[in-house]
Amino acid sequence: MRALLISANTERMNLLPLPLGLACIAAASRKAGHEVNLLNLMFEADPSSALRGCLEGLRPEVIGISVRNVDDQNMDGPIFLLPPVREVVAACRSLSNAPVVLGGAGYSIFPESALRYLGADMGIRGEGETTFVALLERIAEGAPLAGLPGLYLPGQPSAARDLAMNLDNLPLPEPALWIPAGSGSREFWVPVQSRRGCPLDCSFCSTSAIEGRPIRRRSPEKVVAWLEQLALSGFHNFNFVDNTFNLPPYYAKELCRKIVQKGLDINLWCIIYPKWIDAELAQLMARAGCREISLGFESGSDRMLRSLNKRFNAEKVRTVSRIFADAGIFRRGFLLLGGPGETEESVEESLSFADSLDLNALKITVGLRIYPETPLAAAALTEGVIGPNDDLLWPRFYLAPRLKDWLPERIAAYKASRPWVM
Repeated sequence: MRALLISANTERMNLLPLPLGLACIAAASRKAGHEVNLLNLMFEADPSSALRGCLEGLRPEVIGISVRNVDDQNMDGPIFLLPPVREVVAACRSLSNAPVVLGGAGYSIFPESALRYLGADMGIRGEGETTFVALLERIAEGAPLAGLPGLYLPGQPSAARDLAMNLDNLPLPEPALWIPAGSGSREFWVPVQSRRGCPLDCSFCSTSAIEGRPIRRRSPEKVVAWLEQLALSGFHNFNFVDNTFNLPPYYAKELCRKIVQKGLDINLWCIIYPKWIDAELAQLMARAGCREISLGFESGSDRMLRSLNKRFNAEKVRTVSRIFADAGIFRRGFLLLGGPGETEESVEESLSFADSLDLNALKITVGLRIYPETPLAAAALTEGVIGPNDDLLWPRFYLAPRLKDWLPERIAAYKASRPWVM
């Protein structure tokens, strides 16, 4: 089968995103013997012309479109990002008779409503390496599509998705497949995923909807071999997009040891859950090339940490932050303010706590994006913030009612005297 995979995202929020998930699907499809091309609209000067050229030149039999982001998660004037993706779907329909399949992190959170809004033929929730390959085979054989794990068809019940428990069975993409030529500079960050899944169940988080709860991982040897291949291709900066780099800690330590043993000249950026950290892990990370961590502690109030279903307290955050500071690693902290139970007192407690950590950078978010199937959504429904029939594909946010006027002004004042705070 001839397949065209399209990364429809053109938003450059924070880091320049690369379609790692889509590239993994392309690699799996090629390994299964299919002819697959990948089009990343992010790097096209004229996306419409590039799309037309690919569709007319390749004549794909199946078109896959990755939906990375639904909105910018900014409560103060949220930007809905799906209209351009809808235009891509419409262009594919007008230029090709091939079925259009949706996937990606953003799609997986809203599989039914995103499919309905975007007007595609079907969608795959969660990881697509196995399901997309099976879909290609069924289309080639003219076999029924219903019943494939994680496949959504308009107006039909979906089958439960399968999770690949051994990620080593899934191929990793070659650099030329998904990384634009000429980008091997010190400023360019390549995403790396060594693990999938998160069992931590933070009250607001959508990770389990995307990746499932069980933690599944590639062997450290496979990850390091891939990093070496990328480094030999000229890339030096790697952003680990694992939801929690330090879970489980023994795996993180072994991965770092393998990187050190290989002697790779690389820089790493990781996401850290402020628990299950000791000095040995921090030092190993530093030796492996870790230059920066994202420390998602969300609050400095123990009461609010319990409300967010965090499995640590403020003192543990302080200890973890100090460990990474002693290891010489840049610390970027995150506060998420305004959730259920938040008060002026708990906000002030969080701000004072953040000041006391002496972080290198701090990102503050006011208001929590409400995602379906989360405890936050249940709380918002109980309090009347959302209704039972509201489609959360369109951005909705929770902000403690008594703080709606006070909190935005308080955070603006706090940021004004602290240039390292975003």
